[in-house]
Amino acid sequence: MVAEDDDKQGELVRRYLEREGHAVTLVRDGRAALDLVRQREPDLLVLDVMMPRADGLDVLRVLRAEARELPVLMLTARSTEDDLLLGLDLGADDYMTKPYSPRELVARVRTLLRRARRGGSGGPAAADPVLAVGTLLIDPQRHEVTVDGAGVECTPGEFRILAAMAAEPDRVFTRQRLLEELHGFDRYISGRTVDVHIMNLRKKIEAAPRRPSRLLTVYGVGYKLTDPEARTVHTARTGGGTI
Repeated sequence: MVAEDDDKQGELVRRYLEREGHAVTLVRDGRAALDLVRQREPDLLVLDVMMPRADGLDVLRVLRAEARELPVLMLTARSTEDDLLLGLDLGADDYMTKPYSPRELVARVRTLLRRARRGGSGGPAAADPVLAVGTLLIDPQRHEVTVDGAGVECTPGEFRILAAMAAEPDRVFTRQRLLEELHGFDRYISGRTVDVHIMNLRKKIEAAPRRPSRLLTVYGVGYKLTDPEARTVHTARTGGGTI
């Protein structure tokens, strides 16, 4: 399903997706998008942010509140950090800023559908045990995250990143490796998607997001997940500094 109020843009996206072999339903406002998702349960939703009768963010908020897990690719003319964080926080699987290449959109749709058909798993299998990195716990079976005993609400993308990193604590993950966890290998997906997920995760699992102690940046390489208590003990024993 494509929800786009601009007739020219909507028809262009429809043609490109149908050429790829997809059956496409096009709607032009947020209310129609909600109604038809409930009726037809599409495999994927391409969702414009700025629409009449309910904008894309409101549509996404309602769909996730209803526990609908269809992949959502958001289209937005907004490119500020706060807008990207909000879309991903609400549960968008990917986003593209306008103007965009229709061929790139088709490639991203292909990647999201491929991942969904694999069951959405890029990280540990459902039978894996609870992963623990200090007081950060990730339960793949229940899709739950807790920090110091308190529950943390994570989007599917955020959960995949945490689960992958928690399976190998202290390992440095490049952006490309994390992109593969999110989407599978695809050269059209931007590393910016990873950065936004990381920033959003820090707001949820760090006591001081601007001075992270769990989810660390390894400059020039990528990110790693670590136990801050273990790092403190190691520093005290060795007399070294922390990064």
